[in-house]
Amino acid sequence: MPQQHTGPVGVGLIGAGTISAEYLTHLTSFPDVTVHIVGDLFPEAAAARAAEFGVPASGTAEDVLAHPEVEIVVNLTIPTAHAEVSRAIVAAGKHVWTEKPITTDPADAKALLEAAREAGVRVGGAPDTVLGAGIQTALRTLRDGAIGAPASALTLFQSPGPESWHPNPAFLFQEGAGPLYDIAPYYTTTLVLALGPVVSVSAVGSTAREQRTIGSGPKAGEVFDVTVPTQVAALLRFASGQNATVLLSFDSPHTRTGFVEVYGTEATLAFPDPNVFDGDSALTAYRGTEATTVPASGATTGRGLGVLEMARALRAGVPHRAQGEIAAHVLDVMVGIETAIAENRIVEIDSTFAEVEPMPADFDPYAATLEGATVRA
Repeated sequence: MPQQHTGPVGVGLIGAGTISAEYLTHLTSFPDVTVHIVGDLFPEAAAARAAEFGVPASGTAEDVLAHPEVEIVVNLTIPTAHAEVSRAIVAAGKHVWTEKPITTDPADAKALLEAAREAGVRVGGAPDTVLGAGIQTALRTLRDGAIGAPASALTLFQSPGPESWHPNPAFLFQEGAGPLYDIAPYYTTTLVLALGPVVSVSAVGSTAREQRTIGSGPKAGEVFDVTVPTQVAALLRFASGQNATVLLSFDSPHTRTGFVEVYGTEATLAFPDPNVFDGDSALTAYRGTEATTVPASGATTGRGLGVLEMARALRAGVPHRAQGEIAAHVLDVMVGIETAIAENRIVEIDSTFAEVEPMPADFDPYAATLEGATVRA
């Protein structure tokens, strides 16, 4: 069992890549957490990142796991390493927050959650954009009955693809990526928080071009192969009886992102972009003529919000919201969609998760809510 602590929650990071800067920007400003150490496969990278943000220690992943003041370890390694690193964190008796996906294999996610239960530690997982003011306000609006009984949903993400602006985009068009694995976590997590667990999926996919050309950076003009569907259309059926249509495309000349609508018996609620922390919602009654804006209220900070919410829940002895079970369920849904495309069949989803209450509108990341925490300048 993990050691019992009081006061601000100690945090360590494993992985000093680009995303770590965004996490550290916020985590080092929250009074209720203290970042003690940054670790990386390349200790010099960890040292540079720690120095940049005033973190007092750096080293290897093993150094992070051995640090006595670290309670939550933030796993920012590459996706294929998530399972191995998270299992090591659990084995060290520490709680895990992992970037998406929780693992790349549903069996690994299930094993990780079981190991965490046996060790008495928690697993939390990205994306934490869904904990921001935008999506949380929309979820509270649903819970308040503003649209009547939810019946169905529609989500759209359409773009020409990232090769025009990304300097090294080939990996985004290969196994483990594409619009399904790169984009769907934001939209699928939002849908399951709104409508509950998914019980089955069906889907079709297509690839408009077998090769694409890099449009910017030092590799501009290079041609690379496309090995995954670049447009995915899926139908999700939920345990509660509703359904949702999901369209994800890197094949559209027309760009339309952040489109999530939930249709109810009395009205429609348009959510803000699930890939950001802010944004107002729009409520349209069936017999109304204009949408009513629902202003967002809550936290709009950035990456690290989920770690903070998990830390406060840990001290309070209550469940955290971005639970590992949700991240594992979303992974099951994405793998189910991939299987449905490949095998041309309906795929049953057998994982589930407990209902999660929306965050309160007055959740303030910069408040010192734990004994001994002080507001930082």
